[in-house]
Amino acid sequence: MTTSSSPTIDVPTTRALIANNPDVLIVDVRTPGEFETAHVPASINLPLDQVDAHLGRIVNDAGGRILLMCQSGGRATAACARLAGAGLTDATVITGGMNAWVAAGGPVERGRQRWSLERQVRLVAGGLVLLAVVASVWVPAARFVAGFIGAGLTFAALTDTCAMGAMLSRLPYNRGAGCDVDQSLARLRNERQQA
Repeated sequence: MTTSSSPTIDVPTTRALIANNPDVLIVDVRTPGEFETAHVPASINLPLDQVDAHLGRIVNDAGGRILLMCQSGGRATAACARLAGAGLTDATVITGGMNAWVAAGGPVERGRQRWSLERQVRLVAGGLVLLAVVASVWVPAARFVAGFIGAGLTFAALTDTCAMGAMLSRLPYNRGAGCDVDQSLARLRNERQQA
């Protein structure tokens, strides 16, 4: 979900823009594992959890227009807000993210298949609620765990943040082959120098 404060671009317009200007750079802010599973050809991976740590370098190296992508739009919107707050004015969120890209038939490079972070959150949250409900048969207080998970999911929806997703993104499963942030930033700088 994107907000009105973040500039957005839809997938068909993005594809036309790339076709007419191959120097447009897509920065994918998903986890390295998600990126390895499927990504837009020639995009770079700069996970959202690394954006704050390298904010100054990103703003300095991104001398032109960059398009931000994640799985559905939420993380890209968060990255866009952080970059705009640091002074980068030419970052745009691809509406619907990778989900919309794939649905529109955009070209995709695929690697080892992994579950998306959103699907992992649904599995863990649902599993914890189910476990708490079953356990409440013997330990009635266990129902409070289910309530806590429900409250957390409600808070995540209202704030468009997800503490569980942030924790899961740090698991080795989601690290994939890893993301070399320095290499991604160097590529960002090089793409801009050639433009």
